[in-house]
Amino acid sequence: MVKLDKIYTRGGDSGLTSLGDGKRVEKYSLRIKAYGEIDEVNSILGIVICYCNELLKKTLFKIQNDLFDIGADLCIPSLNEKKIKLNNQNIFFLEKELDKMNDKLKKLDSFILPGGTKASSFLHYARTVTRRCERTIVELSSEEKINKDIVKYINRLSDFLFVAARIENIKDGDILWIPNKT
Repeated sequence: MVKLDKIYTRGGDSGLTSLGDGKRVEKYSLRIKAYGEIDEVNSILGIVICYCNELLKKTLFKIQNDLFDIGADLCIPSLNEKKIKLNNQNIFFLEKELDKMNDKLKKLDSFILPGGTKASSFLHYARTVTRRCERTIVELSSEEKINKDIVKYINRLSDFLFVAARIENIKDGDILWIPNKT
């Protein structure tokens, strides 16, 4: 496992950082950006956990661990050297949870506005950051080989976060978009 004795190393003071295989790359590289955005989503989910229902908390803790696995997967460029790798089981878990939540919701006949409860608002925020993260990962996959299940998982995660935001607003209802409202 990981052992962190000292938090600062001064190794990144020159604008370079190390990948999981030890290779040094620029901190602005697409790979670093991709797993940095995964970390950003994970941090927002940490905030959501402070406000959401208990059942969702359990699922979000699992998702947070999956996101760390994705970060570990992305930080090692070689597809053969990975010790931690996301797989179809992670995607299936999200789909199963998504379906369970969606069964509790009314069908939508309008787009909804982000907001409502604190948990819902942060879930919408996490969803939009997840979509940005997805764009970065897809861009990375066009330049380098990555685990294809990561793109699928992140795509499913943004859908999950949308439905979870609706669940957190179930008591007061969705905030519907009204086109051309003045």
